[in-house]
Amino acid sequence: MPDETEQQRLLNVTDAIFGHWDRPDAEERVAVVYRDQVWSYRRLIDEVNRVGNGLVKMGVEAEDRILLIGYDSPFFVAILFGAMKIGAVPVPVNTYLSPQDYRYFLEDSRAKVLVIQPEIWDEVAPELSQAASDLKWVMLLPGLKDSFVRPQGYGGPFLFYQDWIGQWDTSLKAAKTHRDDMAFWLYSSGSTGRPKGVVHCHKDMLFANEMYARNILNVTEQDRLYSASKLYFAYGLGNGSYFALANGASVVLVPDKVDPQHVFSTIEQTHPSLFFGVPTLFNAMLRSPGSYSLSGIRACVSAGEPLSQEIYLRWKSRFGVEILDGIGSTEVLHIYISNRLGQSQPGTTGTVVPGYEVRILDQELQPVKPGDMGDLYVKGDSVAPYYWGQYHKTRASMIGEWFKTGDKYFQDADGHFVYCGRSDDMIKVGGIWVSPIEVENALVQHPLVVEAAVIGQLDADGLEKPAAFVVLQSDVTAGPQLAAELQDFVRGHLAHYKFPRAIYFVSELPKTASGKIQRYRLREEAMLSGT
Repeated sequence: MPDETEQQRLLNVTDAIFGHWDRPDAEERVAVVYRDQVWSYRRLIDEVNRVGNGLVKMGVEAEDRILLIGYDSPFFVAILFGAMKIGAVPVPVNTYLSPQDYRYFLEDSRAKVLVIQPEIWDEVAPELSQAASDLKWVMLLPGLKDSFVRPQGYGGPFLFYQDWIGQWDTSLKAAKTHRDDMAFWLYSSGSTGRPKGVVHCHKDMLFANEMYARNILNVTEQDRLYSASKLYFAYGLGNGSYFALANGASVVLVPDKVDPQHVFSTIEQTHPSLFFGVPTLFNAMLRSPGSYSLSGIRACVSAGEPLSQEIYLRWKSRFGVEILDGIGSTEVLHIYISNRLGQSQPGTTGTVVPGYEVRILDQELQPVKPGDMGDLYVKGDSVAPYYWGQYHKTRASMIGEWFKTGDKYFQDADGHFVYCGRSDDMIKVGGIWVSPIEVENALVQHPLVVEAAVIGQLDADGLEKPAAFVVLQSDVTAGPQLAAELQDFVRGHLAHYKFPRAIYFVSELPKTASGKIQRYRLREEAMLSGT
């Protein structure tokens, strides 16, 4: 196969996404619905170009990082795509972390510019003033209130976005970036330790859009997308920006914290056709009082954690809309195994998304037999090339063209993929592997259980056995009798050796901001309890 020419390798993701829609009808075409505002494609494209021009004037160059700590808004989107248009690298991060976390991100990314919500800046400024960083500028995004106060605790240059943005021209030629150039970073959620900077290229968004948004969801210009998962997650970034904008559709952006009642209200007011959430939210919405209709939604999508058959069936029965469960990751950018519209198989993750390849391998890296559990590997053109500054973790996970996901799976008789848990969460009982997900799914079928998480715990003989942390309905009293009842309930549904030997009743489960259970914290809690 002949080598590609320089011209064939040229690609700028912002130019590719917005170029087709930068046309005479852009003023009439809705791009973003945000609070009481409606942004047209013309307004958004102009904003993106202004951001790019402004960043150049600030001295931002190709591959300079821009740390973005912002709530979902068109300003977030403009910073994201404006930066990539000039070849700079936006790095969106979670808005609900500690000042120490933000200092880590700033130092690890070596960001030259920090773009941040004013509501967050007051807490962060003293910590960042001590950071050993390359920071040159701080820019405050428009806040959720109209009043602004000069930031305290930081002596360097700072700007207010709304004063800064109007100075710049609305015309901007995209930088001559290559498709494999660094375009943006996303930090892993840190469910098993300190977040890792996941580097993505200019081609990655376009590949994920083509393979998943178009092939699986059939996104068109007529769609309106609403994602409860935020833009700083890989899952939310696709749902809340480029899946809509690359296809001429519109997107609903909500800066507020996710609350079931507010989600229902937003759906009622904005009329999305596609709704994206995580199982924890779907479960909370099902338990939310009141009568709601989702009649305008043609499909819901779930990722981030496994969707139980119980939640799927209850949702379908109540609202008449299916939930397409799928699995993705920050490293792959979006979903690569998914159920299909009109063909969802509850309790499974579905089948492979076109454009990706997956393998289930044993510890000797040999394919397992159908029905046998193994480690999941995936290959596709949206897989990140490496973790920033993490050579050994890169080598352990990015193996040639394949990414070792860290997930345990098996394929059922119909070829559907069934999630068994994270590789480091598996429990070996009497020489037999037990999936914590299987035990959790059994527990949540009990009418008094809201949520459950299962870990492996050593018994008095030093042997590993399942232990369960259980969240009950609010009006239920916990106690030894109920614990024994739950153990018997699991015995009645699963093989005897799989039942939890210990049950701990808790008010809530520790989770990452993306909704993944932090099992390492449960293991620490179990150890501290002296059991």
